[in-house]
Amino acid sequence: MTTHAPQAAHTVTLPGTLDEAVAALAAMPAAVPVAGGTDLMAAVNSGLLRPAALVGLGRISEIRGWRYLDGHALLGAGLTHARMGRPDFAALIPALAAAARAAGPPQIRNAGTLGGNIVTAAPTGDALPVLAALEATVIIAGPEGSRREIPVSHLLAGVDLLNPGELVGFVRVPLLHAPQTFIKATGRTGPGRATASVALVLDPARRGVRCAVGAVAPMPLRPLDAERWVASLIDWDGDRGHLDPQVTTAFGEYVAAACIPDPLPAQDGSEPVPLPPAAIHLRRTVAALARRALGRALA
Repeated sequence: MTTHAPQAAHTVTLPGTLDEAVAALAAMPAAVPVAGGTDLMAAVNSGLLRPAALVGLGRISEIRGWRYLDGHALLGAGLTHARMGRPDFAALIPALAAAARAAGPPQIRNAGTLGGNIVTAAPTGDALPVLAALEATVIIAGPEGSRREIPVSHLLAGVDLLNPGELVGFVRVPLLHAPQTFIKATGRTGPGRATASVALVLDPARRGVRCAVGAVAPMPLRPLDAERWVASLIDWDGDRGHLDPQVTTAFGEYVAAACIPDPLPAQDGSEPVPLPPAAIHLRRTVAALARRALGRALA
């Protein structure tokens, strides 16, 4: 798996089913599951991780595809970014496809998986704000064939964690059949880690707007007040795209201020320390992304 750390793992198990993988983890508590390995092997090669054993998930075909289920898409955790970026998937969940295409260079997109993005939970994970905006859930496989389902946001926030021997098997995503978009800013031209990202989806059935901001905090942030405010100004029964440009601009600023707020006054009543220039620049970036995301979704 790597030439830099050949002694990192003494045992490699390659199960053929999800339940076999769970059983392997139960039998080897020190084992680490690995799918694409884009984050895991980087940690191994840098010396940050030395797993005693690995449980490879690459042969588990049941988690490498997707299917329809009761108005939802049931996505296997082993879906690669490259697969999610294809046109047939983009027609199903456009924002997730856009995030997958922006995940990095081809070698990363071909190896990295949806489940790995979730479990690694890196703040810059491109799929995470999309899943938060879509209010997706994860189906977790446990010992003896058990399954439980929790919101992705609970897993990312640490409200509910994976227990020993559990694996993320599937992701359930509502099919809204409505405009949605994902935009990110990077520190350089071309594919790269996000300095900020915004996912935005419209939910006409509920007359709602859902927005999630990634990379600016340890987990995606939902500016709920900004969502409700702009949703109240959209003509859901008429021309949704006919929204005053000043509203989209104000929405961007509303989102940015919610995610990167001004410092609170000091307890002694003195003036608060102003935001540093880097935070001001990041706030402007988030405002621009949110404004553009709303404009594209309404277009």
